[in-house]
Amino acid sequence: MYGKFKEHLTRELENIRKEGLYKDERIIVSPQGAEIELDNGDKVLNFCANNYLGLSNHPELIKAAKEGLDTHGYGMSSVRFICGTTDLHKTLERKIAEFFGTEDTILYAAAFDANGGVFEPLLTEEDAIISDSLNHASIIDGVRLCKAQRYRYPNADMEALEEELKKAQKNRFRVIVTDGVFSMDGNVAPVDKMVELAEKYDALVMVDESHSAGVVGETGRGVSEHFNITGRIDMITGTLGKSFGGAIGGFTTGRKEIIEMLRQRSRPYLFSNSLPPMVVNAGIRMFDMMSETNALQDKLHQNTAYFMDKMKAAGFDIKPTQSAICAVMLYDAKLSQDMAAKLLDEGIYVIGFYYPVVPKGQARIRVQLSAAHEQHHLDKAIAAFTKVGKEMGVIS
Repeated sequence: MYGKFKEHLTRELENIRKEGLYKDERIIVSPQGAEIELDNGDKVLNFCANNYLGLSNHPELIKAAKEGLDTHGYGMSSVRFICGTTDLHKTLERKIAEFFGTEDTILYAAAFDANGGVFEPLLTEEDAIISDSLNHASIIDGVRLCKAQRYRYPNADMEALEEELKKAQKNRFRVIVTDGVFSMDGNVAPVDKMVELAEKYDALVMVDESHSAGVVGETGRGVSEHFNITGRIDMITGTLGKSFGGAIGGFTTGRKEIIEMLRQRSRPYLFSNSLPPMVVNAGIRMFDMMSETNALQDKLHQNTAYFMDKMKAAGFDIKPTQSAICAVMLYDAKLSQDMAAKLLDEGIYVIGFYYPVVPKGQARIRVQLSAAHEQHHLDKAIAAFTKVGKEMGVIS
């Protein structure tokens, strides 16, 4: 049988290559940071990591990780409810809840697991999930695992959301779910208006803060801080793998009873190994740092504003953003790959995004700013984009 299956896969892979959609992986041989080294010896500036606060190689987190390794060992070899829960896990869960102003938190191996494990334990076929059209793949998969009825509205369209809420009044419980920041466009969801609609139509609100926590809001506490609605969002999912140190791990934080039910029935939590102590201890130190100073958020916001202003002035088609994501729109998949390759030759590491990661005809290069970037890094990137953009006819 595999001979036939192999032929099928070979044809499919060849079609992916012909369509300009094949994804190659570049090899990094250095720690994550503003400047990284590739396996060919090139040193380049990194503008495509989720390392928003520049913490992925921060000495304080490395120190905390080593301390966790020394005090609690390498791994837990267990799920949480058997023998996989340490004092460190409980401390981190408490600190996440304190950070977001929620009642309790549950940790997962990844944010994908948090979103995959949140709906099925809470909702049945009697209920409804109303989801934004641009929600992350992990939310989409989590919804698919649940028997609740599905409603969908165009990205950030509150009039359309209200219409879907009206349709869902026949259901027992309703949950509005959205990304806080949409990862491909960089726009912030109008969660304040969602909360108002939820209160009007008797619904719950869930927000994935993976790309907004640490970035959005004066102190990086996400959309609830940005819109001054702390305590009015029922469930928040997020990751430790982006702003919060860039390692691994996800979480759901929110109402006490919701978290308690997830501990009892959420399959990714019940059947996945517990997070390693070194990651958890680094997470604890990271949230302490977030409470001690706002310097990293301030620098990130300054870097983002500077880069966006200069790129727009150069003539690039940039999606509106309130985050640290700058979507440079190119619309053609092959063009996005070719431009990213030429930028790498200029010492700028970025990636072209195209179908199926974004809709067909919406290819772009997603630039992600970091507090690790200095102004000379930004200036070099802007100059490279301008040079390559003119050579390829993207700008005049």
